[in-house]
Amino acid sequence: MKRLGILLSGRGSNFAAIARNIREGALAAEISIVLSNRAAAPGLELARSLGLPARAIPPQNLDREAYDSLLIEALMEAEVDLVCLAGYMRLLSARFVRAFENRILNIHPSLLPAFTGLDAQHQALTYGVKVTGCTVHLVDEYLDAGPILMQAAVPVLDTDTVETLSARILEQEHRIFPLAIAKVLAGSIRMEGRRVISL
Repeated sequence: MKRLGILLSGRGSNFAAIARNIREGALAAEISIVLSNRAAAPGLELARSLGLPARAIPPQNLDREAYDSLLIEALMEAEVDLVCLAGYMRLLSARFVRAFENRILNIHPSLLPAFTGLDAQHQALTYGVKVTGCTVHLVDEYLDAGPILMQAAVPVLDTDTVETLSARILEQEHRIFPLAIAKVLAGSIRMEGRRVISL
């Protein structure tokens, strides 16, 4: 059984969707560890309630490389096959990316390469796009820039607020993140430059 390591910073709703898919048999994997940079992250408490190993590693005064070394150590000890960023709000160092090259997935609430970084839903509304969505991508050393695995489009309504748009995007995040994880774990993708081709 393939082993997942989850990194989160907040409530962990995408983590919950992954865990639900595993419980229901839609995703053939197990979660071997859940880590957070925030001790108070609700996602950690959720993980513990599901009987999963969960711990906080606070950044304290560590620089990015030193902090990421602690994450790498914890993930290696848990023997993870794939790292899933489920609302993890820190940039990863080049060292971390090298340690798990092509084995880190992130979910982002826009149709990348549009609206990278924080507050992507607000960016979409401000810009006035008619369609936005979410993207699962492989993580590289740059912000929201890795090869795209899967996307889902979400119409932007004239009546939308950041909250209503975010809620509809989140529904699609919960749907496509487990699907993308399953594809990677099954080895049913190949790379052609930046393009991810489904097999």
